[in-house]
Amino acid sequence: MRRSGRFGLRPSAEEWRRDWIARGELRDRRFELPAGVSSVTFDGARLIDVDFSGLRFADFGSHAAEFDGCDFSGTTFEELSMGIGLRRTWRGERWPQSVFRDCVFRRTRFAPLTFFGNVRFERCVFDRSRLRQQTSTTEAEFVDCVFSGRLREINFWGRPTRNLAALGRARNAFSGNDFTTAELDYVAFKHIDLHAQRWPGPPGYALLDRVSARVRAVLPLVETWPDDRHREEARFSLEFLAGSAVEHNDDHAVVSPLDMGRRLPPALREELFEALRGTSSNTSPG
Repeated sequence: MRRSGRFGLRPSAEEWRRDWIARGELRDRRFELPAGVSSVTFDGARLIDVDFSGLRFADFGSHAAEFDGCDFSGTTFEELSMGIGLRRTWRGERWPQSVFRDCVFRRTRFAPLTFFGNVRFERCVFDRSRLRQQTSTTEAEFVDCVFSGRLREINFWGRPTRNLAALGRARNAFSGNDFTTAELDYVAFKHIDLHAQRWPGPPGYALLDRVSARVRAVLPLVETWPDDRHREEARFSLEFLAGSAVEHNDDHAVVSPLDMGRRLPPALREELFEALRGTSSNTSPG
């Protein structure tokens, strides 16, 4: 349950917890950590136009909290849990959502393997943030956010894979997000309407339909290559691409030359990517 009232930051009443608990409302201020404190859980708190820039948190957590127009530029999170559930959540009660709205994450250092729990990001900017190795994202929602810079080893999910009763929903909102200035490196979009987002365009990327048919159409080209290792790498990569597209996105995918095979020579990657991109979307086997 979200609380209101005067903002307070106090040590946890539970002796086993090292973090301090933030509750109430804070606005138009610089967030200040007390001396010696670097672990904070925001429990039902509301923070409006609060400046977190440049701070370092050993541990940062949010439970049923709202962050509106907050600046996290240059902030470092050594451990980060966004949208956590407290004990009562696991006794069968509803899992409340934390919301980050119109917040800026510019050159923010996200902890690898951040726990993105029941959290929603609306109109947030992720500008050259260190978003790497983020796979605990099955309950997170992103709406009208802007991503720039390199994103590496991240999963985005349109369907939660667990905790549906506690979440109270069977789908995650994921729409209107802008990736036009992002570099996507091992980034997976699962059960997401790819046409409801904005993507970087050719020559680096292409949003393709009927991926499995396109793959079948270009495999004969691969078989003309003289090097066995190149043919094997391309076949494996293309089959993986087609299988993922069918399983996760109704045979659609955002594709780059690297998806053709990372161990292929750049010239072969580009040749195969152009062939895949240029193949008619109504291609049928044979």
